Amino acid sequence: MASTSNLPSSTPLILITGASAGLGLSFFTHYSHDPAVTVLGIDKQALGASQRARIGPSGHFAQLDVTAAADEVERWVREWTWTSSTVEGRPKPMPRPMPLVVHSAGVRGLVPRVESALPDDVSAAETLEVMDAATMARAYEVNVVGAFQMVRAVLPNLRAAAEAQIKPKVVVLSSRMGSISANVGGGAYAYRASKAALNAVVKSFSVDVPEVCFALMHPGRVETSLVKTHEEGAMTCDESLNDMLPVIQRLGEGHLKSGCFVDRFGEKIGW
Repeated sequence: MASTSNLPSSTPLILITGASAGLGLSFFTHYSHDPAVTVLGIDKQALGASQRARIGPSGHFAQLDVTAAADEVERWVREWTWTSSTVEGRPKPMPRPMPLVVHSAGVRGLVPRVESALPDDVSAAETLEVMDAATMARAYEVNVVGAFQMVRAVLPNLRAAAEAQIKPKVVVLSSRMGSISANVGGGAYAYRASKAALNAVVKSFSVDVPEVCFALMHPGRVETSLVKTHEEGAMTCDESLNDMLPVIQRLGEGHLKSGCFVDRFGEKIGW
């Protein structure tokens, strides 16, 4: 696919990560049918035919691994989300204002050999007895480092939105399982630890970049490709999305201030 020179430049630019599946695809689909915006969906995996069929005319997709080297991620962001403006008669690259980022890319942190042997038993693949360093490191690499690199790379775009008097928002999909105070079940070592670390990273962003509203959101137990089986009680991605959208609209108001950690209804979650 072509880069930003082929993206419409007259509408606000929204970025969705993890856009080829699960909640990321639902967000991508939703915003891609809004003619008032341009939506850039990214994922390590390419879109299949069925996913492409869901995307509206405002949607554009490109492949990017958020865990690639930081300079590679930054170059990609400049290529896709910067434009050239004339300053004092000379062309100068400028970040396009980005009023919304939804970071959905992530992994569950299940031990691969156990998940393959017991695909219908998610908890068996994340217990104290089976957890290993490689699984924990991979979960941290994707869920924490990937999020940090991606958000840091688009800070110029978010700041450009703030300068244009558009209050930019960054929504990072976290999990109640990243809450230390809510952990009464144990287990899930890689997932819990990586999501708790993600929460700490995003909280620091909210302090260091006060012109942007950052929010950590727990979407609920959703049926996604993070696990190989259908978990009992899991809702569809669209059900979760429909609950989250009104909360995203209200971010920055009341208790939904920057740095908040809330569920899909906007209710506070303890750290």
